[in-house]
Amino acid sequence: MLPTELAHLKDTQNEPDHRQIPIDRVGIKNLRYPMRILNKSGGEQHTVATVALTVDLPEQFKGTHMSRFVEALHDCGPDLHVDSVRDLLEKLVERLHSECSHVTFTFPYFIQKAAPVSGKKGLIDYNITFDATLKRGEFDLVTIVTVPVATLCPCSKSISERGAHNQRGEVNFAVRTSTPVWVEDLIQLVEQSASCELYSVLKRPDEKAVTERAYDNPVFVEDLVRNVAVRANAEESILWYKVEAENFESIHNHNAYALIEHSKPATSGPAVS
Repeated sequence: MLPTELAHLKDTQNEPDHRQIPIDRVGIKNLRYPMRILNKSGGEQHTVATVALTVDLPEQFKGTHMSRFVEALHDCGPDLHVDSVRDLLEKLVERLHSECSHVTFTFPYFIQKAAPVSGKKGLIDYNITFDATLKRGEFDLVTIVTVPVATLCPCSKSISERGAHNQRGEVNFAVRTSTPVWVEDLIQLVEQSASCELYSVLKRPDEKAVTERAYDNPVFVEDLVRNVAVRANAEESILWYKVEAENFESIHNHNAYALIEHSKPATSGPAVS
């Protein structure tokens, strides 16, 4: 459409609104977009992110311009890292004349893991989220890793003559950091806090090793979040964290849940790799 033709189209979004109620966030959600993610080994991984892009809307405006969100995302390209996230936030603020912009990228991330005895390799997927905000020029980024783990019940082990019940669990570990951090390191921190990590390929010797490792390292859901907290407290670059653990109980008809949130004194702004 030519500019002269556009001039004759009514722009309803720019019409005034008289209810005097600002909107905290308005924009688009559940947009799928191809991304490239750098990994710790120096390569890159292609994935598909589910994206949410929003800005604040002052009380005097009736609506926002939804197409500008997608245009800004497209202009930033497929590479997803801290610089591109901030660039996108700045573009949204500029194009939509807002004071605050917010973006969320959630995507599957695959890591190749070797079985503990046979060395057989397989891929494990983890859900990763980058949750970022730019408000009046101040940038904030939270990185969230969702890690499946195995836990074995200490109580069951202590009272049973034969074995102990175990189950899979899921840990959501969210951090703000002062320096770049690799998601692989966050995942490893969580896995080291459980009874045992998970694998996609296990031969019989591996299954024996994994079962015995869990039996030798029983943890309640409370132990799990505390173990993560201890390791997070020891990492100087982690300024704030929230760890949530949920065990999908194998002998109960409910799940077990625990949460710890903690802030440490910050010396510089957050970042992520």
